[in-house]
Amino acid sequence: MSGKFRLSKAANGQFHFHLEAGNGQVILSGEQYKAKDSALNGIASVRRNAVRDGAFEPLTARDGRPYFVLKASNGQVIGQSQLYASAASCNQGMESVKKHAPEAELVDETLAG
Repeated sequence: MSGKFRLSKAANGQFHFHLEAGNGQVILSGEQYKAKDSALNGIASVRRNAVRDGAFEPLTARDGRPYFVLKASNGQVIGQSQLYASAASCNQGMESVKKHAPEAELVDETLAG
């Protein structure tokens, strides 16, 4: 199964996206954007940067759980993962983003009714 970018509109009117693995689990979340075009540019940036060497930065939350961010070539964070139970599962999450992001289908939920 392939991944999906799910683009939606938040209650505050801003746009945001999630990248889901083939099983539907969210593996990367983007920030909120005021304009839909900006969110679409964020998705395009994730597609490009997911395969770039050095784009992922593993981090540790205050409670000790690992997570990662995906950065554009200018150093700006373009997506963040969930918190993981182990470094190994965090590494698997990064690999999943690398695998799914470039060809992920775009599901635009902002067009729904």
